[in-house]
Parts: sequence; C-alpha cells; structure tokens
Amino acid sequence: MALPARDIRISRRSWLLAGLAIPLSAARGDDPLEVTFDGDNIHVAAPGLHFLTGKPLERLKNAATVVFVSQITLFSDDRGTIFRRPVAERLIVSYSLWEEKFSVTIRGGDSNRTTPRLLTAQQAESWCIENLAISSLGMAPERPFWLRFELRAAEQKDLGSLLGDTGISLGGLIAFLGQKRGANDPYWRRDAGPLRLMDLPRLFSVRGRIG
Repeated sequence: MALPARDIRISRRSWLLAGLAIPLSAARGDDPLEVTFDGDNIHVAAPGLHFLTGKPLERLKNAATVVFVSQITLFSDDRGTIFRRPVAERLIVSYSLWEEKFSVTIRGGDSNRTTPRLLTAQQAESWCIENLAISSLGMAPERPFWLRFELRAAEQKDLGSLLGDTGISLGGLIAFLGQKRGANDPYWRRDAGPLRLMDLPRLFSVRGRIG
C-alpha cells in the first residue's frame, strides 16, 4: 500500500543525484517494461529480465540466501517529479540444492508473500515481478504519468543500513540505489512513459499463479 504523498516526497536534486550514479548500461535496459492495470493497482512485467544469474546464482548455489531490493516509482512528469514512491520490497530467495529449484518470499508493505512451491529460475523470476505492484489511488485515468522499476541485489552489509524499525528506510534506499556499482554488483532498471491508466491493458487474471 502506498504511503501518503507527504511522507514520500524527495527533492528533485536528491533523485537526480542518485540517477547520475546509475551506469548507462543498467539505465537503458535490454527490453521494454510491460505495464498493466487491474482497476486498483499498476503491475509490471519484464519477460526478458533475468536476475537469478551470475553472482547471485553463485551465492545461492553455495547455500546462501540472496536478497534483492525492489522499488516501483511513479512520476507526474518527465523531469522526475515524484508522485508516489511506496515502501521498497525485499525479495528473499533461497535455493534447494537437492531439487535445483528456488523459493522466494516478498516482504514489504502490509503483507508477506511466498511462492506456493519450489520453482525453476524462470518461474521464480516471473513470480517475483508479477507480485510487485503500486497503488493507483488518486490518479486521474486521463493524466499522463511515468514509471520506473528498479531491482538490485543486496549484500548482507547493505541490509544493516537499509532496514529500520518498520522496514526499508527511505534515506537508506536512496543511498543504496545510488551507490557505485561494480561488474559483479547486479542492478536492473526499466523506465516506461508517458502512460495513462485509461490506455493500459486491463488485468483480469490472478497474479502470482504458476502454471
């Protein structure tokens, strides 16, 4: 559930400074973000985004739990004026060496969600992104908006500065996403817009279902 606007405002300067630290390759992305609407929430999908690879996958296969931090942000214009930025969510991924499959728990907002069973890497990636959404409360159907989806793997040392008494702190999140990244420090970002609720494909199927 999105926080009230007065609690999530960030100065444009802070947001732009964080954006300047994002590598160009990460900012461009490899494929467009798919955005849908279920009447209450905006959902995203990125079929070509594969994050259970590289260093995170190596850590998982060494029996470590890997945490990804996800954030969806809505902007009211193309200059980075934030309209809504709810609490970031943690994707906590574990790997079964015996089954060679994955389990994921998403923590953040008002609820926790866990995969109904062990999943393949592709299924787990799809389940994660399909279970992320942002409220459309207060948005006029005809008004243009812009959307940004971010996902970054977090080391254990990062979690200490990110987590507060009520979850991920906003200040810690901005600092975390703006950190300089190395070749083995995965970060993904997808941007979309301008969009309008009235133009988005309507979502009627049950999200999070694994076929």
